[in-house]
Amino acid sequence: MKSKSRIKVIPLGGLGEIGKNITAVEYGDEIIVIDGGMAFPDIEMYGVDVVIPDITYLINNSEKVKGIFITHGHEDHIGGLPYILKQLNVPVYGTKLTIGLVEYKLGEHNILSDCTLNVVKSGDIIKLEKISVEFIRTNHSIADSCSLAIHTPLGVIVHSGDFKIDYTPIDGKMIDLERYSKLGKQGVLLLMADSTNAERPGYTMSERTVGEKLNHIFDGAKGRVIVATFASNIHRIQQIANSSIRAGRKIAFSGRSMERISQVAMELGYLDIPKDMLLEVDVINKYPNDKITLITTGSQGEPMSALSRIASDTHRKIRVEQGDLFVISASPIPGNEKFISNVINDLYRRGADVLYKSIEEIHVSGHACQEELKLIHTLLKPKYFIPVHGEYRHLKQHALIAEKLGMDRSSIFMLDIGDVFEITSKKAQTAGKVAAGRIMVDGLGVGDVGNIVLRDRKHLAQDGIITIVVTIDKQSSSVIAGPDIVSRGFVYIKESEQLLREARDIVKVSLDGCLNNNVTGWSVIKTTIRNDLGTFLYAKTRRKPLILPVIMEI
Repeated sequence: MKSKSRIKVIPLGGLGEIGKNITAVEYGDEIIVIDGGMAFPDIEMYGVDVVIPDITYLINNSEKVKGIFITHGHEDHIGGLPYILKQLNVPVYGTKLTIGLVEYKLGEHNILSDCTLNVVKSGDIIKLEKISVEFIRTNHSIADSCSLAIHTPLGVIVHSGDFKIDYTPIDGKMIDLERYSKLGKQGVLLLMADSTNAERPGYTMSERTVGEKLNHIFDGAKGRVIVATFASNIHRIQQIANSSIRAGRKIAFSGRSMERISQVAMELGYLDIPKDMLLEVDVINKYPNDKITLITTGSQGEPMSALSRIASDTHRKIRVEQGDLFVISASPIPGNEKFISNVINDLYRRGADVLYKSIEEIHVSGHACQEELKLIHTLLKPKYFIPVHGEYRHLKQHALIAEKLGMDRSSIFMLDIGDVFEITSKKAQTAGKVAAGRIMVDGLGVGDVGNIVLRDRKHLAQDGIITIVVTIDKQSSSVIAGPDIVSRGFVYIKESEQLLREARDIVKVSLDGCLNNNVTGWSVIKTTIRNDLGTFLYAKTRRKPLILPVIMEI
């Protein structure tokens, strides 16, 4: 009975980082999972495509997991689901647009038919044996976003999801502050709230302000208008479309995710664009430039995105033309600033005009600033508080906001991923840790790239590789051929012949020393070569290439 009288909250991602959001809430024999996101790789993760959470704890307790409850359809909340559901076949619950986007992702991974997806509406309550999960309408930069109220025998846990308070949302559906107020009056045990904009004072601007700016931009444009934004930002896409139609421009979508997500949104009724205003990219050249709008992916400067390929002149169908106006309607995710800067520079070089956030206010955040966070805290009046969704500095600032509102510091908990936060009827505390972290996806490989592989890739990227090839007669322990030296990413052979000749001489001395002393263990010989040649090359170049001896014996 003791184990059933406590709640465990276990963040498996989304704390101390941007992205990879996933949290487990456990009571007795039931676990519910909130979101299943992915993150973009850091610049140090050479060759890695995406990063997903480590769900070892959920797999080890799979018989307890009753479902995954999705707050909204952004990649950092649904991007990990294809990998999670391959290991954990449980029902998924989300609103109509969210499930539509999840279906698209699972279809890409050919597992859609194996998964159970359930569409809910804001206000719906999913009842399990001991836990009930309530979906509460909220505002964010994608339609159909929800907060979650998890009703347990010990009290209500509110997870805000990503949110802002928008009094004039594009779809007219404002955050359900009335429900928040009722929950606060009934009593909230724990609040977990979005901390992304906790450093920013004031309020987040309404999405409608972007529409006004877009109208002004389209009124002044003489050529094509190419707008880059997040494919999942349906409200932004709707406003771009509205401004285009108002200016008499037809609309084409570019980029695989943009094309697919816009199609899903139109089919589900979340995006309203008349069919006669839509074009395929293949036919845009048949229309005057001042009658065309392109909506494309690549607002983060991703190297393989449509915008990056246009900027580098490698797109198969779109070329930059004089008079083109490019609008980057997004803020850079931390770490992507250089990618975006490179794209902007390339576009300018090709003769285009570019508008981006530093020049024009053409983007508003989907996350609550300090005054909105204060309102949510004041309405809910939680007993305990855990800041979530953000880097450590964001979490810290959010904790300080709660403290300034009068919350006792001992009731505010700064957690790391993997921490087990336990609540009983008497107290709350961090009680241990579970396996958690990041799993790297590289091509078709999931989890086969670890820290050692990344270290080697970094080494190769920074200093290159030297391969030593030598053939040895096993019977006489003498060198028959070589040593030959192959350099990749270290020095250009033609310009460094003297250095490589000296390096070859060093290897010969190392080999002779080993063979003359009857050292025939290949591992010992290889280590000797690495040490001697490494010392020589560092003295000559101050570089430490990866040295790979290859010994063949006959």
